[in-house]
Amino acid sequence: MIFKQVGDGRPYPDHDRTAREWAEIPPRPVRLDQLITTKNVLDLQMVLAEDSTFYGDLFPHVVRWHGDLYLEDGLHRALRAALHQRSVIHARVLEYDGQVARPDPLPRSEGGRHKRPRS
Repeated sequence: MIFKQVGDGRPYPDHDRTAREWAEIPPRPVRLDQLITTKNVLDLQMVLAEDSTFYGDLFPHVVRWHGDLYLEDGLHRALRAALHQRSVIHARVLEYDGQVARPDPLPRSEGGRHKRPRS
């Protein structure tokens, strides 16, 4: 299985983040098998297009809601990574509780270094 679950729609309230606000969140590694998609249909031309990341953010947008990671934008990038046998992508992760949206910091290990997901 590529993703944790294939969803249809966002289960969380609208966070009203602009493209500029998303760009302020530093990308971090996220395992594909931890992601729940918010779309269940994908345009195959988007996946196969060489310039599919020309417009917009280079990093997928992920929203952490009630402990789950929802892939809000960048499904074609995530699927392309899976087709290339990669189990991890770099994405911008927003921690969201329905009221306040804030960047999700990398978890830290006991030594103070950032933990990276295992591939």
